Amino acid sequence: MRRGTRRGICREAVLEAGAADPAWLRARREEAWEIYGAMPLPSTRSEEWRYTDVGRMLPFDELEPAEGGAASGPPGELRRAMEQDRESAGRIVDVDGRVVSVELDGAAAAQGVVLSSLREAARAGVHGVESLLATDAVPASDGKFPALNAALWTDGVFLYVPRGVRVDRTVRLSRWVSRPGTATFTRILVVAEEASRISFVDEILSPGFDSVTLANTAVEIFSRRGAQVQYVSLQRMGRGGFYLANQRTLAERDSTLDTLNVALGGSAGRVDLNARLLGPGANSDMLGLYFGDADQHFDFNTSQDHVAPNARSDLLYKGALDGAARGVFRGVIRVHEGAQGTDAYQTNRNLILSDRAVATSLPNLEIEADDVRCSHGATVGQLDAEALFYLMSRGLERERAERLVVLGFLGEVLSRLPLGGVADKVSRAIEAKLRHV
Repeated sequence: MRRGTRRGICREAVLEAGAADPAWLRARREEAWEIYGAMPLPSTRSEEWRYTDVGRMLPFDELEPAEGGAASGPPGELRRAMEQDRESAGRIVDVDGRVVSVELDGAAAAQGVVLSSLREAARAGVHGVESLLATDAVPASDGKFPALNAALWTDGVFLYVPRGVRVDRTVRLSRWVSRPGTATFTRILVVAEEASRISFVDEILSPGFDSVTLANTAVEIFSRRGAQVQYVSLQRMGRGGFYLANQRTLAERDSTLDTLNVALGGSAGRVDLNARLLGPGANSDMLGLYFGDADQHFDFNTSQDHVAPNARSDLLYKGALDGAARGVFRGVIRVHEGAQGTDAYQTNRNLILSDRAVATSLPNLEIEADDVRCSHGATVGQLDAEALFYLMSRGLERERAERLVVLGFLGEVLSRLPLGGVADKVSRAIEAKLRHV
């Protein structure tokens, strides 16, 4: 498309996104576009969208699909963020929805690990992509935004770990969105075969924008029998960014599939996370951390689906809110019929730093079995006056004491997943944000 020609989010964009795709993928895109057109936009009349008026916050008529990233490599701000990371087993860089570079450790590659552009993997017919992409985890039928993503995704990540291969160092995705008023659609497909191990960190950044800019992501993670998978999403977009993610994790028998969602940037963010425990012995720790200020809006919609008996899940989401920020958490533990021996917990805690900040917490249980251990809880509170007094009595100024209390409050989440320098990077980002509050 010639720059400056208005295209918008339309069927032409679907045809352009799939121009070089194999027939099966073009057909899948067309079907997704039909589903997208038939579904209404989520509204506040829906329980799951009651506190996020996406129709008002996202000007769909004004968004343009992003044109692919330049091959010159990552911009300076993204490079600086990448330099903060510890050594990794692999790195993939995405600029404006297109993969611009891929690096994989030789030892991992020799063991059969695959790290590649998802677009290239689909077009090359890499085994497993056709059967798993937008089928069992995030199909187009899941909703308006999953359908839009399935129709318009331009690129993403395919990560495959063979049976018995244990990758000790983290694999990282570094994403950059540069163009205001655009919509970027990407996907992540991770497959960890039986008894394998992998950790994957997905970080997205952008400058500040003077118009709403959408980053729409679908994440599909498969943890086969006895595998161990960790997935981290670190959202650090600039103001004007709207981050919208649909994440699905499928944990089979005796596997562990842990997630951490960190929301620090953007003007608004919405994460829909569904963890499915499909086999006995499956385990999932679901962690979340968010820190909002000014008028930032973060919305997390989570579900823990216990399909099989004798599986465990434990969710902990903690947020701090300042200025006129808003945090929304809605979570449900679903214990399906026959899922006896389920062990499931759900906790959401919020720290309010301003009289204008608002936290809404809606934990739920849906239980269809009678031999289970399930609980949920939520709290909304202010800074601990005793902790502040103690720190100030030791000579700290109030501002510094408040920063330490906030860091300590949020740090509990990071301590649960000590992974590849992620905690250090997030802590530094929170401290930098606190200095400007």
